Amino acid sequence: MTAPQRVIPLLITLALLVFCSLMALYPAETWHASVRGLSIWWDVLFPSLFPFLVLSELLLGFGIVHFLGTLLNPLMRPLFRVPGSGGFVFAVSCASGYPTGAKLTAQLWEQKLVTREEGERLVAFTTSSDPIFMIGAVSVGFFHNTSIAPILVASHYAAAIFVGVLMRFHGRSSPASSAAPVAQGGHRGRFMRAIYAMHNARQADGRAFGELLRQAVASSLRLIIIVGGLVVFFSVIMELLVQTGWLGVLYSLTEQGLQLAGLPPSLSHSLVGGLFEVTLGAKEAGATASSIPLVFKVAAASFVLSWGGLSVHAQIMSVLSSTPMRYAPFLLARALHAAIAPLLVVLLWPLLMGSTASPAFLDHALMPLTTAYSSDWKLIGLTGIRVFSSILVLMLCLAWIGSQLMLKRGKK
Repeated sequence: MTAPQRVIPLLITLALLVFCSLMALYPAETWHASVRGLSIWWDVLFPSLFPFLVLSELLLGFGIVHFLGTLLNPLMRPLFRVPGSGGFVFAVSCASGYPTGAKLTAQLWEQKLVTREEGERLVAFTTSSDPIFMIGAVSVGFFHNTSIAPILVASHYAAAIFVGVLMRFHGRSSPASSAAPVAQGGHRGRFMRAIYAMHNARQADGRAFGELLRQAVASSLRLIIIVGGLVVFFSVIMELLVQTGWLGVLYSLTEQGLQLAGLPPSLSHSLVGGLFEVTLGAKEAGATASSIPLVFKVAAASFVLSWGGLSVHAQIMSVLSSTPMRYAPFLLARALHAAIAPLLVVLLWPLLMGSTASPAFLDHALMPLTTAYSSDWKLIGLTGIRVFSSILVLMLCLAWIGSQLMLKRGKK
């Protein structure tokens, strides 16, 4: 056993003992932090994640993912070096947010549809926030300004695509997963192959609908409870760091770094909060002094959403623990996403926002999500389905164009 293998468990044990002692010293604050984390889980995460987790399990069992994977292969394979089924994962993750992408990728690995390196590439760019949170919670609830929603969403997803393209070079020497060759009969040949792939996958699965539904609900509930526990855990840790003043040290160090970079030091609360938890960091960005230019506050929120917070990192690690996929490539991808997204905000700001951006409060009919957390589960579900459908249709169109270009190149 090496020295790090002996020291690290001792440090973790010591840290846990310290936090247990702090919980005993601050019982009221610990309780309120737990309730706050539980509220975030129930009001935001449960309604936005659970339906899509169950639906994705059912689609996987019925072979729909194999069907879409065959159709999307001409887009996903050349661009991201992942199989076409990764397009389905990307669409679902955009609609429902983290950690859905990691969960679906782990399921693809279990069915031998992706290799370890392909799974790591896929998790790298499919770990993203959902539009409901970015528009309803961040833009409306925290910033009280709906005009920033387009640039926030555009920079976040564009940066995710950039990360996917960059991560295609990860594991360049590793073999690709088995994929069907390009059809010689045009898109009809590919479509029929997709039908056969769906049929074969359904036969290989073999579970009755009732059993498939039961297992989908049970598996999704296990994951959503783990996510809720981690959210509550990190909410308590953040509160204890605040109560003990340890967070002040991080604030001071971050302020000095921002000053050296020529950026507003008051953004330190947002960046440090977002280091641990997305919601807290985004809320602090919206609460930053009005004297700070809006572009910097939106860039800080974009950084927080792209980094994901250690709470999200822990969720991803828990999902990937049953697979050989490693945390290091995911950490690199989060760092890239967190660096690219704020840069895109600054670059796109003159184009999308102009020189100024005034608050645009919409009434309930135009923007139903007028609070940080909406209890309208029907609205959340319908919005997610619209996002999923739009992205999927767009990718299918791009895949069809890609297949036609490949056919023309083959004829030449």
